[in-house]
Amino acid sequence: MDNFIVSARKYRPATFESVVGQSHITSTLRNAIARGQLAHAYLFCGPRGVGKTTCARIFAKTINCLNPQGSEACGECESCRAFDEGRSFNIHELDAASNNSVDDIRTLTEQVRIPPQIGRYSVYIIDEVHMLSQAAFNAFLKTLEEPPAHAVFILATTEKHKIIPTILSRCQIYDFNRIRVEDGVAYLKYIAEKEGITYDDESLNLIAAKADGGMRDALSMFDKAVAFCGTSLDFREVARTLNVLDYDTYFNLTDLAAAGDYRSALLLLDDVLRKGFSAQTFTGGLAAHLRDLLMCKDAATAPLLEATGTLLERYKAQSARLEIGFLFDAVALINGVDATLRSATNTRLHVELGLMKLCGMGQKKTA
Repeated sequence: MDNFIVSARKYRPATFESVVGQSHITSTLRNAIARGQLAHAYLFCGPRGVGKTTCARIFAKTINCLNPQGSEACGECESCRAFDEGRSFNIHELDAASNNSVDDIRTLTEQVRIPPQIGRYSVYIIDEVHMLSQAAFNAFLKTLEEPPAHAVFILATTEKHKIIPTILSRCQIYDFNRIRVEDGVAYLKYIAEKEGITYDDESLNLIAAKADGGMRDALSMFDKAVAFCGTSLDFREVARTLNVLDYDTYFNLTDLAAAGDYRSALLLLDDVLRKGFSAQTFTGGLAAHLRDLLMCKDAATAPLLEATGTLLERYKAQSARLEIGFLFDAVALINGVDATLRSATNTRLHVELGLMKLCGMGQKKTA
């Protein structure tokens, strides 16, 4: 059996051009390389799985490339090949979570003095830098402020607020965004086509939305869904394996509420709870669904929907069938129920009462 490589590693971007959803970062870095305006210290901060370490590695590879193609590495010179094969002595990665003491930083500062063998720069990527101890931060200050000309530091963190101001003042700070759902879906489509996986738009939307802005999380979920579904992704099966409620549940419930059919709405809720989903998960998803329907009512807010393809068309179609007053009242009602559930003991009762009120609003509308 061939060794399986997870998608997050197999399709990890190798150039600035291929980085997903961080054009404001990659454009700035490429311009700095093209103009020769390299800082000695960078801080990459943002949520997990959005490309901080990936961009740090691409940046390190590019500034050491012997035959750069504009602001991208050539991928063919000895420096690039050494990087791709994991044998480059120019790039050093340190995990601050497990190397967070003064002694670890002292070892690093001694290593910084050694010039690179190939290329111009020795690049030190320190991941999860917020995990350094206070003493280690202080020991690092002087080296970070005045390193040798060949040394470049790239610090990466998910918790910028934990880094002391004296470190922040010595770095160029780059804030990474969460990956938008549409960008995540586009990249998942690219990978699915490369792997020969068929899919529907709802499946990839569900994965990208569940990942909450993390591309690495989305790729891990994609691999899990493929392991469960095989070479054809169906959004109901994807929802089942990811343990999330599928879109049909909320589309059906909204239609039932608008029609005033409280009996069917309560039966649908019972089916959801029997499947093991919590009342909070149900109301949170319903509130988000109603919000999206409300957004569809206006051309200015419709682009805020995190949906693409056929799923977006379903939202538009259902929104067109519902009155805007009903949607406003429904959003307020379900948000109130969701807030009540945080301190309620009998959560099912509160959700059932909320659904009956929602269906009552639908009956008044149709009466």
